[in-house]
Amino acid sequence: MQFNLQHFLTVSFTLFAVIDAIGSIPILISLNTKMGGIREFRATIISGLFMVGFLYLGEPFLKLLGVTIQSFAIGGSIVIFLLGLEMVLGHEIFKSEKDARAGTVVPIAFPVIAGAGTLTTVMSLKANFEEINILLGILANLVLVYIVLKSLKFIERALGEAGLIAVRKFFGVILLAIAVKIFGSNISAFGK
Repeated sequence: MQFNLQHFLTVSFTLFAVIDAIGSIPILISLNTKMGGIREFRATIISGLFMVGFLYLGEPFLKLLGVTIQSFAIGGSIVIFLLGLEMVLGHEIFKSEKDARAGTVVPIAFPVIAGAGTLTTVMSLKANFEEINILLGILANLVLVYIVLKSLKFIERALGEAGLIAVRKFFGVILLAIAVKIFGSNISAFGK
């Protein structure tokens, strides 16, 4: 395993866009109000456990099902593409759980932070990047998620509604480009 700064940055920005902590602020603020507070540290740790667990156990699980990492990466790239499209167009494709009664684990840690898109992305990234870069990318994003959770009200005031929309659309376009790259680099596995 070798650290590569460029790969680390690519992984970090990909996960940042998929996790979409900034875009999730309206949902998180609503949940924070309904639940009377969010356990920020616990939500961050549980989200990280989901991501790291899927990074290491996802491949054996796929092998059990007879699915290759390349085919999963292509499937994941389609999910990432749809997430990006959702962010750019502003139409909800993936329905999120709105029930806040379950608290920190559901729906905050899963699916808001470490949802299906994030877990799929972790597996898709594994097809193209070394684990050390993915682990460090996950860690960097967990730090950002924790900061976002701790400063929800401040971020809401600072960005305003128009700022939140602009950030979401910007990261949506980045996700579309990343999805196309992952798709292109793994589709050749099927031509053999």
